[in-house]
Amino acid sequence: MTSPVVLDFDGSVGALPGSRVLPMGEWQERIRFGCGMRTFDDFSQALGRVLPGNHGTVFLGSGDFHHVTRALVARRAADGMFNVVVLDNHPDNMRFPFGIHCGSWVRHVAALPWVGHVHVLGITSRDVAVAHAWENYFTPLRSGKLTNWCIGVDTAWAARIGLGERFLSFDSMAGLLDRFSESVRHDPTPVYLTIDKDVLSTAAAHTNWDQGCMSEADMMETIAFFLGRLIGSDITGDVSSYRYRTWWKRWLSALDRQPDVGGDELAGWQREQHAINLRLMDAIAACC
Repeated sequence: MTSPVVLDFDGSVGALPGSRVLPMGEWQERIRFGCGMRTFDDFSQALGRVLPGNHGTVFLGSGDFHHVTRALVARRAADGMFNVVVLDNHPDNMRFPFGIHCGSWVRHVAALPWVGHVHVLGITSRDVAVAHAWENYFTPLRSGKLTNWCIGVDTAWAARIGLGERFLSFDSMAGLLDRFSESVRHDPTPVYLTIDKDVLSTAAAHTNWDQGCMSEADMMETIAFFLGRLIGSDITGDVSSYRYRTWWKRWLSALDRQPDVGGDELAGWQREQHAINLRLMDAIAACC
């Protein structure tokens, strides 16, 4: 079992047994929520200098850092072809003309030649509804490299433009997982797993993004699908309080209606998150 790594941007991830903590606070303002590609490339190079060559699950902290997954997946070209499975309440394939951000990174990952396919599971966000259809990047969808697995969202618009197989909609999480398990059961392709805990219902844990309907048991069941095939993983969706110095980040985060959580409420949410992190770390380790 290899040691987990905490990229400590925001102090939100509690102490994990055997983990290696890499201080990343100096990058928080530049990277959090989003940044230009030059800044992201600079960060990726800095990360490459300190990240161990052999490591376990990487904990990213707040979901505002989910685009860091792109840097982690980009490092794995030597592993050969693999798929990326994303557990997330959002498609993270939305248009962002200024570089890369936590809601646009999937397009960048799907473009990597060693990534065979990206599956995003658990979407209940209206980001995939017809009113926001134009905001989705279509290149990874039309190329057949991206499939969105949705619950309770009308995605009939996608079928009308030839993308019906790229937006699969279900009435329940059970129905989604049954279909997904059938699709991967006989597929030997290695998998990189990235988890944003906003895919969970608030009964399981709280995040500072709108949340989905997955239970913790559903999440553990999904992880088990990849027994013996996981080549890497990361986890985000922890909670921290931060005020951006950059005006456009303040503006965009306000548009996304991120709640300002602090005090006892923040501490309570972080305790919830820490308990789940410990259980996820063990479940993922058992599949590697």
